Amino acid sequence: MPIWPGPVPDSQPAAGPEVFKTTGPDLLVAGRPWAYVENVSQPTMTVYSPTGENTGIAVVVFPGGGYNILAIDLEGTEICAWLTSKGITCVLLKYRVPKSGPQWDGRCQCQINPKAPTALEDAQRAVGLVRFHAAEWHIDPHRIGVLGFSAGGHLVAALSTHFKRVYPAVDAADKESSRPDFAVALYPGHLWIDYKKFELNPDIAVTRETPPTFLLQSEDDHVDDVNHSLVYYVALKQAGVPVEMHLFAHGGHAFGLRRTKLPITGWPQLVEQWLGTIGMMPQ
Repeated sequence: MPIWPGPVPDSQPAAGPEVFKTTGPDLLVAGRPWAYVENVSQPTMTVYSPTGENTGIAVVVFPGGGYNILAIDLEGTEICAWLTSKGITCVLLKYRVPKSGPQWDGRCQCQINPKAPTALEDAQRAVGLVRFHAAEWHIDPHRIGVLGFSAGGHLVAALSTHFKRVYPAVDAADKESSRPDFAVALYPGHLWIDYKKFELNPDIAVTRETPPTFLLQSEDDHVDDVNHSLVYYVALKQAGVPVEMHLFAHGGHAFGLRRTKLPITGWPQLVEQWLGTIGMMPQ
């Protein structure tokens, strides 16, 4: 379903038609190709109902892709298949790309922010819509979380620290809170931006209102250094936010939940246990 009932706020000229592609044999994850979407100008969300006993929990999923593409199956539909099997409603957000969030510019060796945070606008709108439709979709409005990968992990942190809408309200759904009740950021990026200092991106202003957070990353991540998770963890701890972090020696980047011999790919069970620890799921 489209998330905006009328004109999309801060709409930018489309870079081209929306395209669905699949990687070739040189870009496999766990021996299989993965699919991605380019040039999303009309954001949508797809609701997947639980296949098991409904827990009342909902999770809005943000695929990664550097704010340029969306890894729509590896970090999207495959995640929803896992969540729904655990009795969790999964809402897959196809947010706007490209250039809808921070970009690393190699020329200045610095982060460049977009004119308008359109991915954050889409994320805020999506969580508000889920809360607005909670009764209809058999969801507990106090158990709505977010989960994202890589750039989507940054979007998790951005939404966890920006509850006030960054766009003018368009309907009753925008009167609902956009604050997630819990947050899961997997191999996040754009959180550690000054490589000379161990400091959190100043755009991510953590407070005591930031929701309980789960972090996971590998120490050999060649795309987003483990420091992205570490600086966020320290800020969360200092603010008194409940946080659980898991670091693994090996795993690289962009593995989704496809199981391999590497222990890090068993992370879904860690998330399930954590959801019980924070009182979202029965233990």
